Amino acid sequence: MQLRKAERLKKQDTGRERPRSGLRLSTSFRDRPASGRVRAGTRDGSRDGFRPGRRDVSGNASSEGRRDEDRDAWIYGLNPVLEALRAGREVKTVYVLAGRREKIDEVGQAASGRGVPVKKVDNDFFESRFPKGHQGIAAVVAPRKYATLDDIMAIPAAKNELPLFLILDLVEDPRNFGAILRVADAVGVHGVVIQSHRSATLTPEAVKSSAGAAEYMPVAMVSNIKHAIGAMKDQGIVVAGAEAEGKNQLWTTDLSVPLALVIGSEGRGLRRTVGEDCDIIISLPMRGMVNSLNASVAAGIILFEITRQRIGRR
Repeated sequence: MQLRKAERLKKQDTGRERPRSGLRLSTSFRDRPASGRVRAGTRDGSRDGFRPGRRDVSGNASSEGRRDEDRDAWIYGLNPVLEALRAGREVKTVYVLAGRREKIDEVGQAASGRGVPVKKVDNDFFESRFPKGHQGIAAVVAPRKYATLDDIMAIPAAKNELPLFLILDLVEDPRNFGAILRVADAVGVHGVVIQSHRSATLTPEAVKSSAGAAEYMPVAMVSNIKHAIGAMKDQGIVVAGAEAEGKNQLWTTDLSVPLALVIGSEGRGLRRTVGEDCDIIISLPMRGMVNSLNASVAAGIILFEITRQRIGRR
């Protein structure tokens, strides 16, 4: 009797789906391939941008209408498209809202000069693919290639300039990332370093927020920014972290040296281990009731102070 019962239980057990070991992945990370890169349409964004096809309520692109050419990237917004054309990025097709008048001649001239076709489409084309702010213009482009750390570290010598780099410690908001790229381009940063996971990447939203600056700013993606910090320190570059509790005030710290500025994430600031790797920690004097700033705002203030000091030392 006991033997028959054991055999019956064994048959029932083999018919069940056994639970997988380990933690269950959340929905936003189910599209992550083995390489650790995030596919297009996931919450973290992607290197390839939005894929054509209607977006579902989660913001992901559906498989409807996907073809081989969907591997191309999308950018949207007037300035991102114009700057992509001007910067020499491979642009496949420009799409313009039928009836749009503002700067349409400028777009048409830039596209025709590159031999890029311009197609007029209705508003549904944009509403089904992009968030608000698309401005009735988008383009299919070749995927953006990231620089290597060696690539960006060679730029200052090639330009005969004092090194200035920006390292982002898990900045996750694509709009913040785009705004940081915009200010980095404005002050002449030689390159931006981001981590390959848990960080905003060059998604269409980030490119839109950069107002086209993403086309000109070299971005290096590394597996661990601590290794990038170590490599820069080995080359004699001072690494300065920005933190509210920093002992060195921005206005009284000499930043007219070969420098890499580290900006922390929106919620937590610098990670403890990253802060420990920095040579100095600088802070902004705060007099209000709120003792923190948006990451892109803090980056802008500090980068322009660095620029002011360097101009004064020439």
